[in-house]
Order: sequence, then C-alpha cells, then structure tokens
Amino acid sequence: MAGNLGIGLQVSMLKLFLILSAFLVGYLLGRHRIYQLQNLSEAFVSRSLSEAFHSPTYHLLNNVTLRVKDGTTQVDHILVSRYGIFVIESKDYTGWIFADAKSPKRTQVIFKKKNQFQNPLHQNFKHTKAVQALLDFIPSQAIQSVVVFTGDAEFKKSKPDGIFDIKELISYIESFKSEIISQNRLEFCVGRLECQRLALTLETDVVHKTNLQRKFGTNN
Repeated sequence: MAGNLGIGLQVSMLKLFLILSAFLVGYLLGRHRIYQLQNLSEAFVSRSLSEAFHSPTYHLLNNVTLRVKDGTTQVDHILVSRYGIFVIESKDYTGWIFADAKSPKRTQVIFKKKNQFQNPLHQNFKHTKAVQALLDFIPSQAIQSVVVFTGDAEFKKSKPDGIFDIKELISYIESFKSEIISQNRLEFCVGRLECQRLALTLETDVVHKTNLQRKFGTNN
C-alpha cells in the first residue's frame, strides 16, 4: 500500500513538473515572439527612413540608449536633419486599441483578450526630453516627438495626434522644409549622440529592461 502511494506521488510530481515546464517554455516562446516582432518593427522603420532620407541632410541613429537621472531611456530612432530632429518610437500591435491621448495606459483587445501597455506618446515624451537635455544648444521646439505604428492595429477612437503609420510618418517629416540647423551643427548633434549613447550590448539591454520592470512592471 505504501509503495502504491509512493508511486502515485511520484507520478503526480512528474505531471506537475511537466505542466510547469510546458508553461515556462510557452511563456519564454511568447516573450521571444514579442521581442522578435518589435525588432522586426524597428528594422522596418529603420529601413523605410533610410530609403526616404539621405545623407548629408539627414542622419539616422537607431536603438539609442541614454543615461537619465533615474536610470536609462532607450530611443528606437533619432533622425537628425537640417529641418529638425525627430525622436521616433516604433510599435507593432494588432487588434483594437482603446485610449485617448492623455491616458497613461492603452488597452489592446484581440478577440476577448485584453492587454494594457504604456501610452507610447507618454513613453516617447521622456525620450524626447532626454534628447533635448543632451542637445541643449538646439531650440527645444526643433526636436519633435513622433510615434509610428507598423502593425495592423485599429484605433477604436480617432487616432491621437503624433501617431502615424509609416507612410504618414515619412510625409510628416517631408513637410518640414525650413532649414533651422546648419550642417556643422547637425554633425555636432550626431557626434554628441554617438558619444553619449551606451554601447549596443546585451548587458545594456538587460539593464534598461530591469529599470523599466522596476518602474512600470512592464518591458513595454
């Protein structure tokens, strides 16, 4: 009898182990897929901007991690131009998006599943402030915050100002035609950003994500 109980306990423990293992594998695969999709989104935006805007009038920097007072902030893209500087946050989402421009959170709905994420306009505001602080010799109004959505997400209310798809983003940047930054000043901006950005390493990415997790409970 005791032997049967022991065997039964071992079988139960094995089943529990297999369930937990399956859950962990599924979770990790899901996180990897989200990370991969976001990387694909950023690569798509980078390629589109590079094809549309050329040196020496424009200079594109990607994945720029900067130090700020409470840790680090990671900027997807910074397009430095004679016509202004564009701080760009790229997002890849599907489903319906609910929220207004002032809400600190957005809600994504896919069928009946809901997921909340940071308002990307608020998120990119911090990025833009970090760039403005670093390039304090440039008028702050010359540094623009823009968010680009590359997925097939649909805003159930009107799309807030400052959010574009890739074609709208390119048209928006092209609408700036007044030269407000000299070529020498443009090159100085790029040089300062390159000098102050943290190295593109896995360790830098992990530290940044840890800071986000501590502050917001999310990596978005």
